Amino acid sequence: MKTWRFIDNVDGFNVYLNMALDEAIARARAEGKVPDTLRLYRIKPSAVTIGYFQSVKEEINIEKCRELGVEFTRRITGGGAVYHDYNGEVTYCVVVSPRSYPVPNDIVESYRLLCAGLVYALKKLGLPAEFKPVNDVVVRGRKISGSAQTRKWGVVLQHGTLLFNTNLDVLFSVLKIPVEKIRDKGIKSVKERVTTVTRELGRTVSAEEVRDAMVEGFKKALNIELEPGEFTSYELELARKLEERYRSKEWIYRR
Repeated sequence: MKTWRFIDNVDGFNVYLNMALDEAIARARAEGKVPDTLRLYRIKPSAVTIGYFQSVKEEINIEKCRELGVEFTRRITGGGAVYHDYNGEVTYCVVVSPRSYPVPNDIVESYRLLCAGLVYALKKLGLPAEFKPVNDVVVRGRKISGSAQTRKWGVVLQHGTLLFNTNLDVLFSVLKIPVEKIRDKGIKSVKERVTTVTRELGRTVSAEEVRDAMVEGFKKALNIELEPGEFTSYELELARKLEERYRSKEWIYRR
């Protein structure tokens, strides 16, 4: 059984540093400086991230974000826009080298494998979760987690969300819903397609409870041990440099 490093950042950093840290782990892993890693974190203050190929103006209600103090930036991964609610969402990041762990080459199957960590976590919390291709996890047909992936520098970086108590009204106010979704189903129906752990369980859950379930979920799904660890000085130094890019208008508004 392989042992991975586990980094616990559920206390939270800002969105720019968090995106920089995910990239720094991937670059360090590619250079053989760190082991395969699972990181769990929250974003403080609450923020929005958009996929690498998306347009800020098409995906984000910029005025609403400014009104609420919600920061935003672009990820290096694809996928859609995500609202990271500090009080209601835990983000995970998996960085793994296919040379050391058998991640499927097929994109959907790799999502299925890594998202199984979330499926098991939710089952541990008492919810009937299932993977829904391409990259979602649903409970009773409602989306409770979305993930995004990139393969760069010879490693796989996948990160995503687990909504445990997200304010869905805020989520739908800071993100722009595609017109065709509203036209086809109506705003109320669109909102009904997303849910949280608290809503499904009928009781309030904490970030720590969710974190612990996610740790156990990933251990089971990937058949690994997790050893608590810290960032290396190399990763921290690199992340501080990368953070400047994630804050820059050139990066955020590049599309």
